[in-house]
Amino acid sequence: MSQHHHLSHRGCVRLVPIFNHLTEEQMDEIMQVVQSTTYEKGELIYRAGETSEVLTIVNKGNVRIYRLSDSGKEQLVRILGPGDFTGELALFNETVHEHYAEAMVNTSVCQISRASLQGLLEKYPAIAMKLLQTLSSRIDESEQQATRFSTESTDQRLASYLVDLMDPEGKSDVVVLPMSQKNLASYLGTTPETVSRKLKELEEMNLIKRLSTKKFKILDEDNLLFLD
Repeated sequence: MSQHHHLSHRGCVRLVPIFNHLTEEQMDEIMQVVQSTTYEKGELIYRAGETSEVLTIVNKGNVRIYRLSDSGKEQLVRILGPGDFTGELALFNETVHEHYAEAMVNTSVCQISRASLQGLLEKYPAIAMKLLQTLSSRIDESEQQATRFSTESTDQRLASYLVDLMDPEGKSDVVVLPMSQKNLASYLGTTPETVSRKLKELEEMNLIKRLSTKKFKILDEDNLLFLD
């Protein structure tokens, strides 16, 4: 276990969408209640079953949020980058974490206690609205993931994931995988070997074209969406 360093640097608050609409004065007020901590690669920030009492914001690095099934199989829930946060349910009442949060590289985070943030939410309702928007989108994402697991084949889950990565405004048909094939396999509930094989099959079907290790051009969005 590494020694955590509490840093004076509090600028990570500025990265967070739920705060970046505030004035400089309001931002300074938030920074007064923030603690900064560093974690080494592979270190757990929290584990399932622990009491959730803080909002954790990623400043630098990446954090992997995952769950373990009863059989011990890991499933990736999401990957957080700078400005993303986790632990928001603790803001409403005392709860326990359902997932694990692990630093993917050496990572620094900012943390705000439930009591401090509840005071800020009462003072600045706009923060609460932004939080609710984020919660809503995460619930949608979780429901979508659960539906895909129960109704779609691995091919369909991978194809749908690639289409979801596309520019919603249609300005580009090139997508970049935001994670390794190992993490993508965990997210889709399969193995890295299967992901690699399925990507190759989609390319052979002229539905996608590999441009680099993580970059793909979508050649036929319609047929990807309606893959059998």
